[in-house]
Amino acid sequence: MHLDPRHTAFLLLVPALLAASSLQASARQPDLPAQAPIPQLSPLTDTPRPNPDERPAEQAAIPIPQPRPDDRSAPRAAPGEMFGPPAPQMLPDARSHAQRPATMPAEETACRARLKLLGAEFDESPAQSAADGCALPFPLKLKRLSRSVDLEPDAVVNCATAEASVRFAADVIAPAAKAEFGDELASINQASGYVCRPRNGTRKLSEHAFGNALDISGFRLSKGKEIEVEPAPPQAEAKFLAAVRKAACGPFKTVLGPGSDADHSRHFHFDLAPRRNGGTFCQ
Repeated sequence: MHLDPRHTAFLLLVPALLAASSLQASARQPDLPAQAPIPQLSPLTDTPRPNPDERPAEQAAIPIPQPRPDDRSAPRAAPGEMFGPPAPQMLPDARSHAQRPATMPAEETACRARLKLLGAEFDESPAQSAADGCALPFPLKLKRLSRSVDLEPDAVVNCATAEASVRFAADVIAPAAKAEFGDELASINQASGYVCRPRNGTRKLSEHAFGNALDISGFRLSKGKEIEVEPAPPQAEAKFLAAVRKAACGPFKTVLGPGSDADHSRHFHFDLAPRRNGGTFCQ
């Protein structure tokens, strides 16, 4: 059989073309491992972050909640106590229910007549009452203890306390000032009359809650000398204050002052608290 030389050249070229094709395919398809390794990302630099421009509009509008402070030391209200525990209620007193009648009782009228004879100056004051039990149906605003002795500032008290204070100033305080300092009593400084509150440190109503007490913080003489109620006064003032304090036990049913407790370190507390058999508490 006679082959055409062109056919013979083609048959010789085919193996070379197949080998070249195989080499080219091998160059395009590199060897791959059986299992691809998992890339490790750095927590600070390699963590993929979403592009803000690619987030949906509704997702971008959602506000990010801020962390709440965890103050474990702050007190927490008990259930039902949204505004903290309620303040303890004051215990009622037999006088808490006192009502103001339309007509002033005879004892109140007689008390006011005696005050005028003693030279005291006062005004009628509106009745006082409170849900806590404080009550003062017929209060007075006591302004002067006599024609020559002021009360500074005016004190709202009941008439019995006003009368006891007026008599005590005339019978004890003024003579003691004259004896110790050779001068006339000009005024008495009061620190508290009617105040709706309990006794310090208790739930029992104070005598102040009924206008039945007067606190005295100092005295002034006609020549200007000031005498303050204090724990350690000068010798002359101490003698005068001791005389006043001692004499008050009797006309008043409770007498407290410096040394009694911290609350009375700078004033005398005088009241007419009703006690069994008319007893007194003087400290």
